[in-house]
Amino acid sequence: MTFSRKIKIAPSILSADFASFGAECRAIEAQGADWVHVDVMDGHFVPNLTFGPATCAAIRPHIKGVMDVHLMIAPVDAYIEAFAAAGADVISAHLEAGPHIHRSLQAIRGAGVKAGLAINPGTPVEALEYLLDMVDLVCVMTVNPGFGGQSFIQSQVAKVARLRAMIGDRPVHIEIDGGVTTQTAPLVAAAGADVLVAGSAVFKGGSVDNPAVYGSNIAAIRAAAQGAL
Repeated sequence: MTFSRKIKIAPSILSADFASFGAECRAIEAQGADWVHVDVMDGHFVPNLTFGPATCAAIRPHIKGVMDVHLMIAPVDAYIEAFAAAGADVISAHLEAGPHIHRSLQAIRGAGVKAGLAINPGTPVEALEYLLDMVDLVCVMTVNPGFGGQSFIQSQVAKVARLRAMIGDRPVHIEIDGGVTTQTAPLVAAAGADVLVAGSAVFKGGSVDNPAVYGSNIAAIRAAAQGAL
């Protein structure tokens, strides 16, 4: 996993056909996806319940590129080893999920995985200041975590720009999760984001039997983002 600030599209399988995860992962990669994003929710930290390590292990053989695992769970530390063993390339933990995020980031890196730090819309970017040297990615939530298909929160664009200035020349990705469309992708790309998570905006209208729609959706989001640079 080589660091680059070029725009990367990371479809969220939360919007995929749950009965065909393997085929869906193969289809989105074949149609231009750079990363595959897995939203893990526990019904406690966020009001929804999705996937565990077993799902990640099951889809890993179907993913050639980066498997990006976003843990919307609390506590986090007890599950890091399991998700690392399941094949995650990146594991992101939420700043808000526990009192010892520094320890969680150490554990992620100690498991041989790239460390991501996710922040909710209400969390100020200044809370990350003393953690930036420990992370490979910051995931800025542009919706309140827990459900797909929500509307983009415009105030987060300024947060992304402040975060980009704080990162400086550190090799840290800025990921956007929530409400990414061809309308919002240019806003966050111009502010400094390079990884765009998109669920319904990628999967809408397509299927494993009609994957070309995924390709068109991915290409449109990428072109919109790149056009803002």
